[in-house]
Amino acid sequence: MTMKMKKVTIYSDGACHGNPGPGGWAAVLIYGRHRREISGACPATTNNQMELIAAIQALRALKQSCEVELYTDSQYVRLGMIDWMPKWKAKGWRRGKSPVKNLDLWQALDAEAGRHKIHWHWVKGHANIPENERCDELANQAIAQLRDQLDPSSLKQALNEFEKNRERSHHEKTSLFSDHS
Repeated sequence: MTMKMKKVTIYSDGACHGNPGPGGWAAVLIYGRHRREISGACPATTNNQMELIAAIQALRALKQSCEVELYTDSQYVRLGMIDWMPKWKAKGWRRGKSPVKNLDLWQALDAEAGRHKIHWHWVKGHANIPENERCDELANQAIAQLRDQLDPSSLKQALNEFEKNRERSHHEKTSLFSDHS
């Protein structure tokens, strides 16, 4: 006997003050009359990374497989899941000669999404959709709390490390395809 999947509605959003810069993510999960809000922050990240983490954490918060209506104001996340990901996977997680950007996050989202039946929806950001506005508010609150906890020099150091890692990663990718003989 098969159990019917629970139907859950999720709104997710990411925010970044500077891109890159301190970022926050949030999600609102709704099941019947139950509602849960989750959020977090990172001292140095990009907006796209926060959008991905919001969806990952929302799906990870579900204790069992569910049928999910997931609303995001990020076409990057929605199109990535419904259009681009099958192509990336068929090409070994590559776009042309280069690995997919944010590969670790896309693979984590793929793993979490695989546990559920998900219908991906795009909503316009800042369009007075209450749950989307709430996610934006929670993500920005998470950034504000992070800024309160860290002094400006710590934030600057985190951003410098982020940029250094991004530069190193870019160099490694390009050197894979260069002839150094």
